[in-house]
Amino acid sequence: MKNFHTLKAGKEILLSGTIYTARDQAHKRLVAAIKNSSRLPIELKNAVIYYCGPTKKPKGRVIGSCGPTTSSRMDEFTPLLLKRGLRGMIGKGARSAEVRDALKKYKGVYFVTYAGCGALLSRHVIKAKTIAYADLGPEAICKLEVKDFPLIVAIDASGRSIYGQD
Repeated sequence: MKNFHTLKAGKEILLSGTIYTARDQAHKRLVAAIKNSSRLPIELKNAVIYYCGPTKKPKGRVIGSCGPTTSSRMDEFTPLLLKRGLRGMIGKGARSAEVRDALKKYKGVYFVTYAGCGALLSRHVIKAKTIAYADLGPEAICKLEVKDFPLIVAIDASGRSIYGQD
């Protein structure tokens, strides 16, 4: 879905397509690469990053438990990634004023999904592959193909928030 900017805060959607997992250390490396004019391991234009560190996959499964992590830990990195074309982020919890302003400026959207339900969310992942920073273990960047992944628009591209921060 490329027209995230049309979604309104509070809207529930089922996302199907490609998303990337990335947590604190992967974000730190992405931002360092941008600042050093190095090649990024993923294309940020219109991408969606899921703040998630999947657990080891059980036998017969595509991925282990993959619930959201606290999004505010990525706030210092988010405005630059949005400037580079990132369109969506998935996590849990409120975001800083700087992130809300950047979402508005760059027409991005912040989604939340159900915390404490990582095993259930893993059933919406149909493919998973580590594509960058494998040395980070569960914090490596993984490319996920998801089907009907449940999301709620927490902050829309106009800056409206379900957290009453507008």
